[in-house]
Amino acid sequence: MTTGFENVPTTALADVLGRAQVMDTGIRPLWQPVPSVAGPAFTVRCPPGDNLMLHAAIYRAEPGAVIVVESGDLDYALAGGNVCAVAQRRGVAAFVVDGLIRDLAEVRDNGFPVFARGVIPIPGTKKAVAPLNGEVRCGGVTVNGGDIVVADEEGVVVTPFARRDEVVAAAREKLAKEEAQTLDDWEAEHRARIDKILTDNNFEG
Repeated sequence: MTTGFENVPTTALADVLGRAQVMDTGIRPLWQPVPSVAGPAFTVRCPPGDNLMLHAAIYRAEPGAVIVVESGDLDYALAGGNVCAVAQRRGVAAFVVDGLIRDLAEVRDNGFPVFARGVIPIPGTKKAVAPLNGEVRCGGVTVNGGDIVVADEEGVVVTPFARRDEVVAAAREKLAKEEAQTLDDWEAEHRARIDKILTDNNFEG
């Protein structure tokens, strides 16, 4: 499943979208070097101590989807090595989890991208049934099913579905401009801009 956001770095998207669509720094790749990931969000909400709906989601998300999870706590793992391996085998692109996982060595060895707050060795229970693919909060960002999630070593950025064409076009235009610009050109433009700001604010030096 292609989104048009492949090979668009989070930095370019963040410049276009602004801070509100960038997840906080606690949501980070759990192993390095992590590949860049782009895909439509398949959203999950798990209450404190329970991971049932993430385990259900791996069988319901379409290939290429990024499963995005709102977790109720940082006391229990939402998934482990086998869940990640099955998700990977079924074509899920990555997990983006506002919570914890376990079995990191297995996940890393399999090369499955997980962006999360960390690891803990104890799993949650499987009791709480809830709807899938609704609105969730992950890393401080509101995410709906179908929103475009791009994640790389810099972080995670979410593009609302309704803005996807506008945003990817603006990001690619920005990248093309940067690619055509030499470092000398960039330095001259940058210095002029910085010096103007300093002059306008009466800086001497």
